[in-house]
Amino acid sequence: MLSDNVSIALNRFAKHVVTQSRANLTRGNKNVNRALYESITADLFVGKNSFGLSFEMEDYGQFQDLGVKGANPQLVKGGQQKAPNSPFSFKDKRPPSQFIAAWAKARNIRLRDEKGRFKKGNYDTIGIILANRIFAQGIKPSLFFTRPFEAAFANLPDELIEAFELDLESLLTQTTK
Repeated sequence: MLSDNVSIALNRFAKHVVTQSRANLTRGNKNVNRALYESITADLFVGKNSFGLSFEMEDYGQFQDLGVKGANPQLVKGGQQKAPNSPFSFKDKRPPSQFIAAWAKARNIRLRDEKGRFKKGNYDTIGIILANRIFAQGIKPSLFFTRPFEAAFANLPDELIEAFELDLESLLTQTTK
């Protein structure tokens, strides 16, 4: 049976990843409506001879984290690929402009002309323009989850080894008495 020390080490790992991921969302200015922030959770299962740890978040969180490869950056003036190494890519379906319009409205993004003056156009227009740019260039990876996970995972084996050593010591002292 796995011990309390292993559970403690895994719980510490999970809490650290969740906390740092949420902090990265806030720092990275990607926390508009807090839905993604609040959806990041960890679930630890400890059984008799095994354990499992899973992380969950809104579906779109993986696209924010790893980015999305654009369909064709040359479709927009000065376009460049935002996520050339992403496992996700736009092929023929554009992102929904109504959600991007709502995002632009929450951020108070407005259209401007070459001189910096406000231009005519509502948020539906902004949503369509931004959706076309995102489709062409993709979404830059933020790694808000990947970085804390990899950093905590690099430290995890030492914590687990220590936890197993402590358990072995307590097991040996209990069986020899």
